[in-house]
Amino acid sequence: MTNSDRKRVVVTGLGAVTPIGNTLSEYWEGLVSGRNGIGPITLFDAARHDCRIAGEVKAFDPFQYLERKDAKRMDRFAQFAVAASKQAIADAQFVINDLNAEQVGVIIGSGVGGIKVLEDQQEVYLTKGPDRCSPFMVPMMIANMAAGLTAIHIGAKGPNSCPVTACASGSNGIGDAFRLIQGGYAQAMICGGAEAAITPLSVAGFASARTLSTRNDDPAHASRPFDRDRNGFVMGEGAGILLLEELEHALSRGARIYAEMIGYGMTCDAYHMTSPVPGGEGAARAIQLAMKDAGITPDQVSYINAHGTSTPMNDPNETAAIKTALGEHAYKVAVSSTKSMTGHLLGGSGGIEGVATALAVAHDQLPPTINLENPDPACDLDYVPNHSRSHKVDVALSNSFGFGGHNVTVAFRKYVG
Repeated sequence: MTNSDRKRVVVTGLGAVTPIGNTLSEYWEGLVSGRNGIGPITLFDAARHDCRIAGEVKAFDPFQYLERKDAKRMDRFAQFAVAASKQAIADAQFVINDLNAEQVGVIIGSGVGGIKVLEDQQEVYLTKGPDRCSPFMVPMMIANMAAGLTAIHIGAKGPNSCPVTACASGSNGIGDAFRLIQGGYAQAMICGGAEAAITPLSVAGFASARTLSTRNDDPAHASRPFDRDRNGFVMGEGAGILLLEELEHALSRGARIYAEMIGYGMTCDAYHMTSPVPGGEGAARAIQLAMKDAGITPDQVSYINAHGTSTPMNDPNETAAIKTALGEHAYKVAVSSTKSMTGHLLGGSGGIEGVATALAVAHDQLPPTINLENPDPACDLDYVPNHSRSHKVDVALSNSFGFGGHNVTVAFRKYVG
């Protein structure tokens, strides 16, 4: 497909369920105010765990979005996905009906899916026997149910899929949806990521891999990307959803446009199960591919929402990748990690960070990297430390990298008719 054959794609609706707010407006206000969403784990008794902190979604009521019977047959990650998707549709004032349902699709990524259901049902199996396991265990557990159940509850009959690429899942969901609209396979796509993996087994596994912060006595300062004193990421949960539309379709209904999506790049390190390739070579190529796909040059990039996990290995490697991809302009571009506030949503992170990036473009406002008190000498870019900043954002990128060597970058710009 030549560039002239590609449909233009715009962002017309956004939804978010996050550790710093359960609606889009709460999330954005939390980002620009530098709100901390990290605290002691309350979803289970973490007393025996090395890591006892996380970015939990607070006071979430699934019954605002779902009938009680339906909600009880869903894992928490799928509830988050449906809620954020319904928010995005309402935000866009988008109507799905018999005339357009087949042209509206859903792609929502998740890294681990319904792990809470799996853990609970394993306990049932061990204590009560196999015949007491729930008939809803499998459909509640499998990762594609965020996309499948969202489609059921909004009536979207178009393309439907679930990327499972670890912490790149949400960004792959956005990028894959973008491609489908570009190619004329859908008029609109609900896309992003969802995760709810703050569970005993999940936290224990990540902690055993020495990836989680153990700053249990100071959770507000535990997630500190690019800081010299970081000691691991903090797990978060939630969902971030974008409604992407083909431009002419959006204009025909008078839709408000947050941003235009213009590029998508993905690569693989082909190096290690969990560690990034030294120097961030694979990540740099993803950034470069997204810029090439968008038809932009490094000097046009205003802002990068970094993967920025607060781990010893990610942050300097991502910094190196940005330098490789952008050259000298890397020192002029603003970079921030919103994980400093939300924690790391694993497969959901690309979703909420895609939402944050689109909002940064729309409002010319950069979310900060909070807790950046002692910059790592290896991390020497402008990370918008501690306070948000008003800044014209013409082009913005969002990075997501996952175990397995997955690297994804998506690109947005201000809509110009």
